[in-house]
Amino acid sequence: MFGDMMGMMGKLKETQKKVEETKQRMHSVLIDEKSSDGLLNVTVTANREIKAIEISDELLEDKEQLEDYLILTLNKAIKRAGEVHETEVAAVAKDGMPTIPGMDLFS
Repeated sequence: MFGDMMGMMGKLKETQKKVEETKQRMHSVLIDEKSSDGLLNVTVTANREIKAIEISDELLEDKEQLEDYLILTLNKAIKRAGEVHETEVAAVAKDGMPTIPGMDLFS
């Protein structure tokens, strides 16, 4: 039993390391999101960090419209980035979890 416990602890530490590596890798995963008419394009990382914003000259003429576009498009991009991030981290965590009878945490 003690050997099994040591093996599980080792696997948990290995999984924790893989999760941290995955979180770091998410800095290089880029998500592009465009407004429905293509006048605004934003790029964020899977860690929800804004990397680029491209604004059509047409939007620069109307401050209120630009603000609306930024809010909508950034929110969509951040939501997608969060989904990618959570999916990737959960997959690594689930793959590395030891099997403990009666404790199916990821079903």
